[in-house]
Amino acid sequence: MASSKEYLDFVTDQLSLLDGVTYRAMMGEYIIYLRGKIVGGIYDDRLLVKQTEAAKRLMPHAPLELPYEGGREMILVDEIDDREFLRTLFEEIYKELPDQRIKTK
Repeated sequence: MASSKEYLDFVTDQLSLLDGVTYRAMMGEYIIYLRGKIVGGIYDDRLLVKQTEAAKRLMPHAPLELPYEGGREMILVDEIDDREFLRTLFEEIYKELPDQRIKTK
């Protein structure tokens, strides 16, 4: 099942406290970026984030779910209605992610 544009709009509105949130559509789902780094995505109308130490610390009881068959497990964000929590979560995950590599030919 693909994610709806309405759910994407809801999530991006909830993330509006953050500067630099972008997304890219991919096969009916959406990859979420913060300042150029992939933080998570929307899969089957669920917000999932990468498993980082910060995400595990901030959501210790959150379930791990597959974004799609064959994908790596990600953490399900249940506190989608709390904008301040989402801002903290995304900022803390961002700090732990490596810088994006520049592709060379």
